[in-house]
Amino acid sequence: MKILVVEDTMTMRHIMLHMLRTLGYEDLEEAVDGAHALDVMGRHKIDLVITDMNMPKKDGFALLQEVKANPKLAHIPIMMVTCDPDLDKIQLAVAAKVAGFIVKPFNLQTLEKQLKLVLNKLESKVAS
Repeated sequence: MKILVVEDTMTMRHIMLHMLRTLGYEDLEEAVDGAHALDVMGRHKIDLVITDMNMPKKDGFALLQEVKANPKLAHIPIMMVTCDPDLDKIQLAVAAKVAGFIVKPFNLQTLEKQLKLVLNKLESKVAS
């Protein structure tokens, strides 16, 4: 499984990549914002995107909307990471078919739990 981590803060991006490697995920890509993520998705087969909600240039919500509007990418689950407790933004992301949420700060167990939920949903879709 190839996972794309989209996060504008280098330290947070590296923490998430390290956590994913700790959980056994080795096939990883990274991007600094939504525009960069779309470029990476155009060059690599991505199975899951974990993106920050708030980023410059193109934020996680705009990325989610563009991916879901693109027939070639719409099947890719997107997990949103946010420190923003704005319920309106969260509801908009849910309406746009976000696969899951992680609230910052989070730990390895939270990431693992959310990944399992998203991957279980994905397996259920494939099985049906």
